[in-house]
Amino acid sequence: MVVGKQYGPELLRFVDRGERPFVLGPTHEEVITDLIRNELSSYKQLPLNFYQIQTKFRDEVRPRFGVMRSREFLMKDAYSFHTSQESLQETYDAMYAAYSKIFSRMGLDFRAVQADTGSIGGSASHEFQVLAQSGEDDVVFSDTSDYAANIELAEAIAPKEPRAAATQEMTLVDTPNAKTIAELVEQFNLPIEKTVKTLLVKAVEGSSFPLVALLVRGDHELNEVKAEKLPQVASPLTFATEEEIRAVVKAGPGSLGPVNMPIPVVIDRTVAAMSDFAAGANIDGKHYFGINWDRDVATPEVADIRNVVAGDPSPDGQGTLLIKRGIEVGHIFQLGTKYSEALKASVQGEDGRNQILTMGCYGIGVTRVVAAAIEQNYDERGIVWPDAIAPFPGGDSADEHAQILPRTRAC
Repeated sequence: MVVGKQYGPELLRFVDRGERPFVLGPTHEEVITDLIRNELSSYKQLPLNFYQIQTKFRDEVRPRFGVMRSREFLMKDAYSFHTSQESLQETYDAMYAAYSKIFSRMGLDFRAVQADTGSIGGSASHEFQVLAQSGEDDVVFSDTSDYAANIELAEAIAPKEPRAAATQEMTLVDTPNAKTIAELVEQFNLPIEKTVKTLLVKAVEGSSFPLVALLVRGDHELNEVKAEKLPQVASPLTFATEEEIRAVVKAGPGSLGPVNMPIPVVIDRTVAAMSDFAAGANIDGKHYFGINWDRDVATPEVADIRNVVAGDPSPDGQGTLLIKRGIEVGHIFQLGTKYSEALKASVQGEDGRNQILTMGCYGIGVTRVVAAAIEQNYDERGIVWPDAIAPFPGGDSADEHAQILPRTRAC
């Protein structure tokens, strides 16, 4: 309906014997919105919050660890409807608190983190991540404050120290066997913190240039979610092929840099603070050493486009960042009017005029909670179930067993 194209290949599709296309629902925003638009007529009926516990389907590329990531799973999903952002915020806060209590009662060590809204859409989002080494996600949090975010959303703040003065002249160096940062560092004994890597991605449709150059420090990784949100960059983010790069720059991927780059350039905040650094010369087999901004090349647009690393300062100014692996067991979104506008879901407002509904959605991966609980609670003899989700009560002594047995029989 609304998000088929946005959801992409994870949407599980099939055709019946009549060759009619069908999909199996990964979530049910469209279904519940279509239902509600035919049932509600007045603002007086709101706010409302509906939930269900039902099987969902996603065509995962790599199902793994049993129910940790599977193509079929059980989900508790809820959808709320409102006539104002203020009303949505109240329900969102209540659901945030409820989810926190649920996972705390289960005895899980978790973090509620700011998250990207992804294919679901909306203006705000939080994930509930159970900390575990087997987790698929990187969870970022401060060692001092309550700040927490997933790796896609965590802000990498600009260095506080001013850019150091130039001490080197820019020099063109032959580097025929250095096509990666690792090779450049090893062969020329350079500190990796003094290198810059250049990645070319496709520009937004209608741009004067086909590609955009993104620069991050040699030991940092491009954050693809942040990069995709740049106004110059096409969505979904698509890296340029070698053929596309050579058509524009006349050099291969291992020799790219900011000097004489013929397309728009966006550099990370950390790169903007660098001096005397090395980068490709946009000539095959050559790099420039000793590059300095505003002397050898004008400082281009600066943006936060990298992943944070452990030890970075916390964006809230309190402490430094830690990074641990996490298993996502819950996710809440402020959807706004994305689905209600598309499906024309409205009610009569207090002023008598038609008003598009404002929505929120809230999900718990029921089967994944079980897997996450096991990852945090086991010993050499097997699973140690938290009391709240244990299949039956147990005790360590004969007296405790004697007290438990009558209650068990009564169930």
